Amino acid sequence: ICTIAHVTARKMPTLHRHEEEKFFVNAEGRKESVPSIHDPPTKELSVVVPSYNEEDRLPLMMDEALDYLEKRQKRDPSFTYEVIVVDDGSKDQTTKVAMNYCKKYGSDKVRVLSLVKNRGKGGAVRMGVFSSRGKKILMADADGATKFADIEKVEEGLKNLQPWPNQMAISCGSRAHLEKDSIAKRSYFRTLLMYGFHFLVWFLCVKEIRDTQCGFKLLTREAASRTFSTLHIERWAFDVELLYIAQRLRIPIAEVAVNWTEIEGSKLVPFWSWLQMGRDLLFIRLRYMTGAWQLETRKCN
Repeated sequence: ICTIAHVTARKMPTLHRHEEEKFFVNAEGRKESVPSIHDPPTKELSVVVPSYNEEDRLPLMMDEALDYLEKRQKRDPSFTYEVIVVDDGSKDQTTKVAMNYCKKYGSDKVRVLSLVKNRGKGGAVRMGVFSSRGKKILMADADGATKFADIEKVEEGLKNLQPWPNQMAISCGSRAHLEKDSIAKRSYFRTLLMYGFHFLVWFLCVKEIRDTQCGFKLLTREAASRTFSTLHIERWAFDVELLYIAQRLRIPIAEVAVNWTEIEGSKLVPFWSWLQMGRDLLFIRLRYMTGAWQLETRKCN
C-alpha cells in the first residue's frame, strides 16, 4: 500500500488557473484581474464560499451573511469585507444567482469567480483563497448550515491563540458539542459514518481537532497562504490535509463550538463519499510519511 501511495502520488499540488479564472466579472459586466494571496491585504475579512449547483441554497446563506456584514460595517466603519463566491463548474444558475448579489452590493464587496470545470470543494476553496484580499480569510459553506454570526466565536478563538508565530493561526468551527449551545442534527446513518470517519482522522492524521469537517474555518492570511499552497487533496478530505499540514508546520489551531443545522441538498453521497474520504486519509498519511508529498510553498499561476 505504501508503494502504491508513493508511486501514484502527484508530487506537487495543481495550482494552475485557466485564463478564464484569472478574472472576476464586475457588476457592470467588465473583467477585473483577480488579486493574489501574496499581495498585501486591503480588507479586514474575506469570506470564501465554494458553490456547486447551489442556486437554491445560496440565497439564504448570502442574505444572512451580507446582512450581518453590513450591520457590522455600520457599527464599525473601519471594518471592511468581501465575499467571494466560487462557482465550482456548476451546471445550474449558481453564477447568475451570485451575480445578483454582486450587482446589489457592488463588486468590491461581492465577487464571483467561475471555474472552468469542477475541481472539488477543496480546489474551489483554494481558488477563492488565492484570490482574496483579507487579513483574515473565512471558509463558509453555501448551504448556510452554520449561523454566520458565529464568526465572532471563531474570531475570539483566533484572538486567544496570540501571539501568532509568523502571523499564522487557524480557528475551526466545530459541531462536536464543546458547548451547550452547539446544536447538530443528523440522520442516524450519517452519524454512524461520521463516527467511523472521525476515528480514521484521529488514527491517521489529526489528533487534536475533534471535528475537522465543519466548513466554517478562519485563517490568518499567512496561514492560508502557507497551507493552501501545499494542499494536494481537492475533494471532501481536503480539510483533514489542511489541518495535517498546519500541525506539521506547528501553526496553532483553536476549535470553537458553533451552532449548526443539517440542510437538505448535501452534495455528499453517503458511503461512496466516505469511502473516497477514507482512501484519501490513508494516502495523506502514507504520502507525507514516504516523502512523496513535501511541505513546499508554490505560487498559483
